[in-house]
Amino acid sequence: MPLAFAVAGPALAHGPAPTEAPTIPGLVLGWTLEPAVLLPLLVVALGWIRIVRRVNARHPDNRVPTRRSGAFLGGLAVIALALMSGIDAYDTTLFSVHMVQHLLLTLVAAPLIALGAPITTLLRVASPDVRRTVILPILHSRVTRVLSFPVVAWLVFAGVMWGTHFSPIFDRSLEDPIVHDLEHALYLGAGLLFWWPAVGLDPSPWRMPHPVRAMYVFLQMPQNTFLAVTILNAPAPLYPHYATLARTWGPSVIDDQRIAGGLMWIGGDILFVAAIAAILVGWMAHEKRQEAAVDRRVDRERAALRVRETRLAERLAEERDR
Repeated sequence: MPLAFAVAGPALAHGPAPTEAPTIPGLVLGWTLEPAVLLPLLVVALGWIRIVRRVNARHPDNRVPTRRSGAFLGGLAVIALALMSGIDAYDTTLFSVHMVQHLLLTLVAAPLIALGAPITTLLRVASPDVRRTVILPILHSRVTRVLSFPVVAWLVFAGVMWGTHFSPIFDRSLEDPIVHDLEHALYLGAGLLFWWPAVGLDPSPWRMPHPVRAMYVFLQMPQNTFLAVTILNAPAPLYPHYATLARTWGPSVIDDQRIAGGLMWIGGDILFVAAIAAILVGWMAHEKRQEAAVDRRVDRERAALRVRETRLAERLAEERDR
């Protein structure tokens, strides 16, 4: 899916700067249907629905949870919101709007897709031959083991955030539609890589217990805050594109940049805290399931012991009667 966005190229080219300031209804409702974005999203969504129906038909007693389908399809909807709504119309005009777009891709769409457990669902629908010859070799490959290692995934996510904001890539993406689309794919890919071990629903070469997952996400929050504060306190515009853009409305370039830094700081921290809270709730639910499993095992052992005691008592009674 990120590759489909990356190859979209000039189809996602931005026109001239809008002549009016954005409004909340305009950002949310001002949609432009871009085939290069819409068609891949529709293909993925319809493919997901078909796969889920097939899994449910094969395993009526172990269906794909509705919440997983809702999360996965919700992630696709967030991608559509980021790339086809009014947000996309203003992302090369206002840095603050561009920041909202990046937050949606990395901290909303990516974890929602991971919550859908797409790898698990794909494994369930695939034939044994496909699992053995295609999917499992990819999951067990050296590249996957390296990229999915939590430290590597964490560093890739942080590196993408710093590397794009403090390199010529960001300003180039504002001028070149192809680079802009590649940047979107990079953000989405880095987000999916980061949230894969954090969510922990899909199989992975590396499994982290819930406390480590919470720490893994928590440690990403300070670097996000530091990056946001750096942008917020920059004394001059960071990107020539915004500084030289002819715009007669809205905040000044430096104020818009400060708004973007504030959004990254506050919005990012809120989303990270929400993710940590969700992990802690999942941890408590996991502990309850473990306790229930232990209780059931103990009950079975006690029942078996009572059966043996009853048989022994009956045997002893028979011997006394003799």
